[in-house]
Amino acid sequence: MKSRKPLYMLLVFLGLPLVVGQLGGLATQSSVSGWYQTLEKSVLTPPPLVFPFAWTLLYLLMGLAAWLVWRAGGRAPLALWGLQLAVNLAWSFLFFGLRDPELGLANILLLLPLVAATALWFRRWSPIAFWLLLPYLAWTAFAAYLNLTIVLLN
Repeated sequence: MKSRKPLYMLLVFLGLPLVVGQLGGLATQSSVSGWYQTLEKSVLTPPPLVFPFAWTLLYLLMGLAAWLVWRAGGRAPLALWGLQLAVNLAWSFLFFGLRDPELGLANILLLLPLVAATALWFRRWSPIAFWLLLPYLAWTAFAAYLNLTIVLLN
């Protein structure tokens, strides 16, 4: 009988980012319908409904990418993946939890190179994993822009 470990690990790698998303959502809930609505935002800010769908898809892509790297034997890049995931989570608590867009901006400016480095390191282990992280990198860059405009406009 074939080992079920790869399937089990796929569920773990998909689940970890989704848990991060849920935790970030807890921090976001306290501010998104009140404080956040009072802020001046970029005209490019998507409607609020877009964010949970976009992030869910991105978290699933992140998890799949990490699983592919794990399957290819890449253990060291997964430490960087975990670090960027933790920094990703911290943004929600800084921006929404503390209601501090400047701290959020500092955080996301740290997150961007971490995501880029993770994608590049993943490419050595799985070209598909690299491509799976590019939408996350693009969305994070867009989120940095949105965060910056909030800092500048408020």
